[in-house]
Amino acid sequence: MAGGRAARRLWRLCNLLMAAFFGLAAAVQVVYLVPAALTLLVSVKPSITDNGVWRSLCDLHSAGCIIGTFALACSLFAYAQGNILHEEEGRELFGLVIITIWMSLCRSSAKNPLGGVRLIAAIVVALFPFLSWLYIYVNKEMRASWPTHCKTVI
Repeated sequence: MAGGRAARRLWRLCNLLMAAFFGLAAAVQVVYLVPAALTLLVSVKPSITDNGVWRSLCDLHSAGCIIGTFALACSLFAYAQGNILHEEEGRELFGLVIITIWMSLCRSSAKNPLGGVRLIAAIVVALFPFLSWLYIYVNKEMRASWPTHCKTVI
């Protein structure tokens, strides 16, 4: 019982972290607004993932993110000059992948409570954006290549 309760709390905490990440990211990219709202709802009431409206919004947004991922991947493959994290499209691509993975984890949590490998995956995905931001912010070479609008945000 205690392990199940701890797993549920950890799942809600991961959703709260992701809602914060998506909310912060929505300030510069509107594509993060829907996942921010959906994830915040899951952190407040995890059973919301069983709701038809929630599932439909999740599916529709995930489909758009998958299409955007393929379009950005093709663009990067054709035009990337070096490290894809140095490219605006590369960072956007990783964002879309994070959205797609997180929405998939949330959607699957309705039928099967997260535990074991999926809970570990949720923790890794929830920490990844913050650790990536920290790495990019600390890395002077990456900061030097930022476009002006990125330098003035932080």
